[in-house]
Amino acid sequence: MARPLLPLNALRAFEASARHLNFSRAADELSVTPGAVSQQIRLLEDIVGAPLFRREPKGLALTDLGRASIPLLREGMERLMDASALLREPPRKKQISVSVAPSFAAKWLMPRMDRFHAEHPEVEVWISADMEPADLSDGTVDVAVRYGPGGYANAHVDLLMTEQVLPVCAPGLMNGDKPIRKPADLIHHGLLHDVSSDADPGRPDWAMWLKARKVRHPDPRRGSRFSQSSLLIEAAVAGRGVALAKRTLAQADLSAGRLMAPFPDGSQTVGFAYHIVTPRDRPASPSASAFADWLKREAVDHENNMDQL
Repeated sequence: MARPLLPLNALRAFEASARHLNFSRAADELSVTPGAVSQQIRLLEDIVGAPLFRREPKGLALTDLGRASIPLLREGMERLMDASALLREPPRKKQISVSVAPSFAAKWLMPRMDRFHAEHPEVEVWISADMEPADLSDGTVDVAVRYGPGGYANAHVDLLMTEQVLPVCAPGLMNGDKPIRKPADLIHHGLLHDVSSDADPGRPDWAMWLKARKVRHPDPRRGSRFSQSSLLIEAAVAGRGVALAKRTLAQADLSAGRLMAPFPDGSQTVGFAYHIVTPRDRPASPSASAFADWLKREAVDHENNMDQL
């Protein structure tokens, strides 16, 4: 059977008095009278059947029993204070974990997250940006955005956006000493290559893109290579060359004028696309469903804006 607890007010009075070795200072701390503290101490001594203090000419001193019990009492009081502080905290936000590729997170998702938080301030989103796709079976990921062919096993899959690739470059490069007006002008400029691990096997590289436009380039495979699409785009913004980039990821820089698309007919749709992937073995939480719905609305706005470029 559980042992009965001693009166909490009496224990508080004892702990404060033991710390100050003075009933008056303990009373000031507890916002009561010294008489009330003395009464609580007598109550506690009556219950335990032994004195806790000795009254000496210079003040109070703890008895052996009082001295032995104080460390445990103080530890217990600290635990009670911690529990009280926790109970007074506002309710924790609803949390969801979202897994995305680093380039998609940096160039598409993060610039839009303020809009989600404005719509759903009660939801706390934890974003994991990893090159390797997250394992949805272990319960740590609520929503994933994957770039690929679709058809992921043991998961619910919704198409989010299709993808295109197109040449992009900085305005200064396009309109510089060797302006870019037609595909053949690319012979005079460095080519930047996306070699990210999520590359679509059917996506054109520079050799394929130039060949389709009947441009005889001396070495279309030469130039800097980047293992992440976001790094490729940043290199193009910096004027290091012309990139064959994913349009979805380059759109913000195109809209802002940091990049330009030299050729109006340069885009080519690829086989891979972005998909919302959620676990099949557990129902989505309301917060995860709200995030997935928000992603779909953002994707519609994104594709409408791409049509305007």
